This record gives sequence, structure tokens and C-alpha cells, in this order.
Amino acid sequence: MKNASGILFFLAILLSPQVGHAGDPGLHDGWRAMTPREELRPTVSWDADAGPTNKGAYIIQADGREGLMGHIQKTFPVEGGKTYEFTALRKTEGIDLVRRAGAARLIWLDQEGKRIIRDQPSFASYRPGEHPRAEPEFPGDQETNSDWTKVTGIYRAPSQAAQVQIELHFRWGPPHSQIQWSDISLKQTEDLKPRVVRLATIHHRPQAGKKPSDKPAQFAKLIAQAAEQKADLVVLPESITVYGTGLSYAESAEPIPGPSTKYFSQLAKQHNLYIVVGLYERAEHLIYNVAVLIGPDGELVGKYRKVTLPRGEIEGGVTPGHEYPVFETRFGKVGMMICYDGFFPEVARELSKNGAEVIAWPVWGCNPMLGAARACENHVYVVSSTYTAASANWMISAIYGQDGKPLAQAKEWGTIAITEVDLNHPLYWQSLGDFKSQIERHRPIVDTKP
Repeated sequence: MKNASGILFFLAILLSPQVGHAGDPGLHDGWRAMTPREELRPTVSWDADAGPTNKGAYIIQADGREGLMGHIQKTFPVEGGKTYEFTALRKTEGIDLVRRAGAARLIWLDQEGKRIIRDQPSFASYRPGEHPRAEPEFPGDQETNSDWTKVTGIYRAPSQAAQVQIELHFRWGPPHSQIQWSDISLKQTEDLKPRVVRLATIHHRPQAGKKPSDKPAQFAKLIAQAAEQKADLVVLPESITVYGTGLSYAESAEPIPGPSTKYFSQLAKQHNLYIVVGLYERAEHLIYNVAVLIGPDGELVGKYRKVTLPRGEIEGGVTPGHEYPVFETRFGKVGMMICYDGFFPEVARELSKNGAEVIAWPVWGCNPMLGAARACENHVYVVSSTYTAASANWMISAIYGQDGKPLAQAKEWGTIAITEVDLNHPLYWQSLGDFKSQIERHRPIVDTKP
């Protein structure tokens, strides 16, 4: 704000009570039916015999019009600084885009029902000393059983919170569609324990040797250095077995698992860490550019086949992959992408949609702003490892934070960068709050597909 009137306007909004919607207080157990505008109001009712165990459900239903909006809401007492688990079960009929239509929201309030300031220390896009307002939390969708989806989240109440307003939504439903909400609960629980992981990248060109088998051993000392610094995940560059050999993609390709994965499996087991390495894979007559994830037990956790291919790989007879696998590790969920994938937002978005918390990115070269964008737009950690010199003002070997800013960078050849992050600690944005939890609720429809 640049003037006093702007500051007063901001404070008036910040300190005012929660903006009300048109409501009907006549629902079961203190719940109220709300709508942003009366002409959008759906029908809301309580059926005592509905629900997955026939213990009752709230039913929000559209008439013959499209685009109706409404929700049920109730305020629950909380104690500031304590941790709470929210759970509800949701069932839909006639709705294709459930992720947007069937959202739940939690809004922290003070004793007087006013929105409060968040006291968590991790914010992005704010001025020093500022503490943005506590924006709504968005619980996520979990497993579905017998058409009922569990919607849940665990949250630490801000220190000023005395209440939390729970909202269960029906948004933009097609004619005659409905959402049922059942088994709604909010209970105090144990604090979330930190889920700390140490992420490392290697900045190295394996220049010695002219055979694919000459390349893996050139990373052994650097992996050992990362292990000495207690790294959990170490990311190597793209297609290490073709670099500097003069060989074609096909000539450097090998089966997966194969000789290179066998070598790195021994190192992963020796150092008790995960390794991501870029290779070329031969699968019968097809050649793929792959990133391989190897676990601390020496086993192959999984592989990702590069989906987007640049001109050179297309002309060299490489085949694109078509899947976006995400792998469970002892610290969290890891996805992988490769080089040219970073030029396209869809790859990182698909990995994030599939649950990736960390994306390993072996990359020959790319615009570093795209690495920042892929991390920021998905609120994931991206670990890049490149052959580009730091002096080139192009791609970097770095760990990008959830806000897209590099947390650590390896600038000299033959060095590593490492940083420690807590995967259980969300990053809050001014005016947005925990943006990561909102992505699935708000991201657009693409090619008419959910």
C-alpha cells in the first residue's frame, strides 16, 4: 500500500468478520446451508439414513439448471497451536470434475469470528516483518471405497485461532447432479513430525573414456561426498553413458536393469541413499532416454522414460515415453523428468498430480527460469543436474525450493550441492496461503479432460 487510505482499506478487510453468504440455519446438528448468491442456491437436505454406514449424510443437489453453487458450514472450537485432523466422506452423482466441484475448506477464526494473521514462519512473496492473513486450508482427496472418497488433512491451528469454520462445497454442478457429505469429524491429534530429507545434486562432466562403461565410475567419489554429508537423494546428469563418447543413442543404450544400473546399485547400497541417473535404454528395437531411481537396498525402484523429445533425439530414432510414474521412498514421493521435459509445464504438473513431492531432473541444458517455474507452479522441490557451466548464464545444477528459488547450487565442476528440507512443512504465500493444497481444486480444465 502506498498511501494511508490504502492501508486503512487493507486493515478494514483484514479485521472485518468473515464475509457472510446467504444462509439457512435450519440444517441438522448446527450446520448451515450457504450460497454466494441466492439465484445460485442448490437444494440442501439431511438424510438420516444415507451415508456409507447409514448414519446420515448432507445432500447438496442441483435442479435442472447448470452452475449452481452452495455449501454447508459449521464452526468448531479449537485451541491455538494445537494440531487437528479433519475428515469427511464425499459421494457424487452426475459430476465429472469432482476435484473442483467437491472441495472442502477450513478457515481459522478468532474468538469473535474474525479472520486472523498466520504466525507460521515460512512465507513467500512478502515483505520482512509481514505476517499474511491465515488463508483457507484445502484438505485433499484420498482413497475411495464404495463410491465414498475420504477428504482429509492435518493442520496446526495458528496461535491466535479459537475457532475453525468448516465448509463442504458443491460448485458449478451439472443439472440434477449432487454431492453427499457424511462422517464429518474434526479431532485434536499429535503434531506432525518433521519429514526431513537431504537433497543433493552433482555438477560433473564425465569426459574421460570413449565407452559407455567408462562413465559410471567417474561419479563414485562425488556420490561418496554426498553420502558423507548424509544425503538421502543424489541426482546425476542426463544420459551419462553417451556424454563425450561420440556414440549414437542406440550405440550407448543398454537394458534396464543393465550394467550401469548394476554399478550404481552397489553404490546406493554401500552409501545407504537413493540415486537418480540418466541413461539410454534399449527395449528390443526401441531406444528410450530414461531416468532411473535406485534405492538404498540396491534395488531398482523404477524408471521414467522421457516424454518430450527434442529434434536431435527424434532424428536419432529415440522413442518417447507416455507415463508419469511417481515412486514411494523412505522419505516421500519422487518423480523424475529429463532435460527437454522442463520446457513444458505438463510433465511436472502430471508428476505433481500423481503425488510427487520431489522431482529429480537430469538435464543437459535448459533455461533455469523454467526450472524455477516447474518448482513454483507445483510447489515441489526440483533437483537439477546439468552439463552446463555455471558461467554460461544458462542451466544450473541446483535444488529449487517450492517457491522456485534455488536453495543450493553446485557451481564448480566436480562438486555437489546439498540442502535439507522438511516435506511436512508447507510454504505459505501471501493472499494464497498453502497454494499446493489448492492446485487440484483450482487448476483449469485442459483438453476437456479432468
